[in-house]
Amino acid sequence: MIVGPPDRPARRLDVSGLRRRGALLLRSLGRSREELVLSLVGDDEMRALNAEHRGKRRATDVLSFSLLEGEHGEHRGRLLGDVVISVDTAARQARQARRSLDERVTKLLIHGVLHVVGHDHEHDDEARAMRSEERRLWRLVRP
Repeated sequence: MIVGPPDRPARRLDVSGLRRRGALLLRSLGRSREELVLSLVGDDEMRALNAEHRGKRRATDVLSFSLLEGEHGEHRGRLLGDVVISVDTAARQARQARRSLDERVTKLLIHGVLHVVGHDHEHDDEARAMRSEERRLWRLVRP
């Protein structure tokens, strides 16, 4: 897993632990030979990405960009795609839930990776399957 340059709030994270957990996630999904880009950003950058790619002018906690689908998928090599996490939003969520920032970012990483590999939660049956897989992966990688 490749971790993009951390933004200011990401300095509080255990980035090396996040890398290890990301590698374990990929291994447990049968994708140990593939790569994922993880970018840790602030709300300003996330707001811009969310507006550009989803038409929503607000920050969100995680965005996923899969290279497994689309017109150029055959040129992706080993790269699965990108997961972008707003550490500002994750920090607020962690405080509200009385959890650590590492725990919250790990949960967002799991969610993002599952989207990259094809999971979705638009319909009830998909949402149940995705939540089940999130729980399974959480048990494997929790900090």
